[in-house]
Amino acid sequence: MRDAIFLSASVPDPKRGPEFAATADSVLIGAAVSALVHVTLGRRPLVWGGHPAITPMIWVVAQDIGVDYGRWVQLYQSAHFEDEFPEDNEHFQNVTYTEDVEHDRDRSLLLMRERMFSEHVFKAAVFVGGMSGIIQEYELFRHYQPDATVLPIVSTGGATRQVAESMGALPAELTQELDYVALFHEMLGVSVREERFKRPEDQPSDIEDRFWQPPTPL
Repeated sequence: MRDAIFLSASVPDPKRGPEFAATADSVLIGAAVSALVHVTLGRRPLVWGGHPAITPMIWVVAQDIGVDYGRWVQLYQSAHFEDEFPEDNEHFQNVTYTEDVEHDRDRSLLLMRERMFSEHVFKAAVFVGGMSGIIQEYELFRHYQPDATVLPIVSTGGATRQVAESMGALPAELTQELDYVALFHEMLGVSVREERFKRPEDQPSDIEDRFWQPPTPL
């Protein structure tokens, strides 16, 4: 996929990552994920590594948008976590399962992420909430996709705050804006006038040709 948007998001577990859970806001995490899907689906390809708390959020929004989501989204999962796959995986019809590398969690995740970041040309990455995996994905994403825009949604807290701190000065919108739909339209360059298309191949290459046009009067 070209011009894809990568989503890195999770809801921190207080037991496994108390330092991340302390600053995370699960309501805002859900709102940010839902807003991203609302803005991009049927307009830009969306790629993410399956997370049990995030994939169901995406599915809830996706089923209400009349596009062929199996053509617009690409979900990656490592076979290392086969016992934890959410049932919603089956809905997306476009899941890439990567190898369980010698039953080693870290090596298996690295393989999955390397494939995610090398098999697409990304326009941007959005980071929401999360724990240490968010930081690892940020660092690897920057290595594989140095020209892509990085958008840490600071208000969602968690490891995304550390990503933001490592980036230095950020636009005020990324630290203050809670209207995530407006934020993503602006920061991802997706006009509110853009139509949604059932399949990527139906979408004109010229952005202006994607804009909604009023009916021609008789």
